[in-house]
Amino acid sequence: MATAANWTRRSVVAGMVGTPMLLIAGCTGGSGSKGSGGGGSSPAASRATVTVTPKDGATGVDMTAPVTVRVAQGTLEEVTLTGPGGKHIAGRLTPDRAGWTSDAPLSSSAGYKLAAVTKDSAGTTATAAAAFTTGKPAKTLVGTYTPDDKMTVGVGMPVSITFDNVVTNKAAVQKAITVTAEPPVEIVGHWFGDSRLDFRPQQYWKPGTKVTVKLALKDVEASKGRFGTQARTVTFTVGRSQTSVADLGSHQLTVTRDGKVTGSFPISGGSPEHTTWAGKMVISEKLLQTRMDSRTVNLGGEYDIADVPHAQRLTNSGTFIHGNYWSYGTFGNVNTSHGCVGLHDVQGASDPSTPAAQFYNSSLVGDVVEVVNSGDRTVDPANGLNGWNMDWSTWKAGSAV
Repeated sequence: MATAANWTRRSVVAGMVGTPMLLIAGCTGGSGSKGSGGGGSSPAASRATVTVTPKDGATGVDMTAPVTVRVAQGTLEEVTLTGPGGKHIAGRLTPDRAGWTSDAPLSSSAGYKLAAVTKDSAGTTATAAAAFTTGKPAKTLVGTYTPDDKMTVGVGMPVSITFDNVVTNKAAVQKAITVTAEPPVEIVGHWFGDSRLDFRPQQYWKPGTKVTVKLALKDVEASKGRFGTQARTVTFTVGRSQTSVADLGSHQLTVTRDGKVTGSFPISGGSPEHTTWAGKMVISEKLLQTRMDSRTVNLGGEYDIADVPHAQRLTNSGTFIHGNYWSYGTFGNVNTSHGCVGLHDVQGASDPSTPAAQFYNSSLVGDVVEVVNSGDRTVDPANGLNGWNMDWSTWKAGSAV
């Protein structure tokens, strides 16, 4: 048969939560008189009743709502709320010790346990327990990031995160994302508008640098009632140093790798009617063949080429450096394109000896192509991964922390 104390504890736990409950305790029963047969007196029942919100066994609990404990005909001596991994959740008692409220945020989709000790006016103490599980946030925030995990990239590659909703609590979101490098270097975040955050160092990465990106966005409130969902770590490696200069005045592309010129190719850029953006542009995408339709860049029906070879994206607005098999006599001589930089190629991207194929095969996502003498203004830093066109002080001014 169970002892009185054990029976008391089970009774309290089973009936406590959601509605007021009588707490019965055996820890302050005193030295009551002995009855016949020499048995001890039963412990006194506590008159204190406890209500816990949320109820014991509740699921899908709102993670933003505080946990509360209320006691009638008694006081709260101690309240402990623990979450995943045994982490204690802070809270505070009311001055009269009749209530307790959590004052630290809860996690989503997580289990919690609460334990409370009460004392009634007669000094009788009792214990109570409850358990519940939080649900998922109703509104979420997800960031699409580049580069991908385990990639090897060029020295100009920033970390770029585009969110699927507007971020108003920019400091909280930025603090939840850490970017570190080995060897160490200062890395600063910059917001482009309300839904994109990029990180980069002051100068291009050193070849061989190992970069780690930690996204600790889960349950971070990005805007009112909208919470992040991601908790992951991404790593990438910086490869050899390759930068190129596309001089549209001399119609030549000069490639420099690890401090030495390794190639020079004749090119054709944007015509006077459709000049090419100037400035430093990072290769953000490589496509062996792709369709280019002028209607997608607001140029009407001027062209629609189904199989543009060796295409490497330089801006979000449609600037590429790519192979060209349909123009003759232009490379190295005249700028005739609608804004892209072209190199000689063959249809089908089948000849590795062409200038376009050679440049494509030597390039990495994250390599920098700088366009000069194009007759156009410097590209908007937000148009592609092109934050290198912003000086360091301006870049740092765009940080929220």
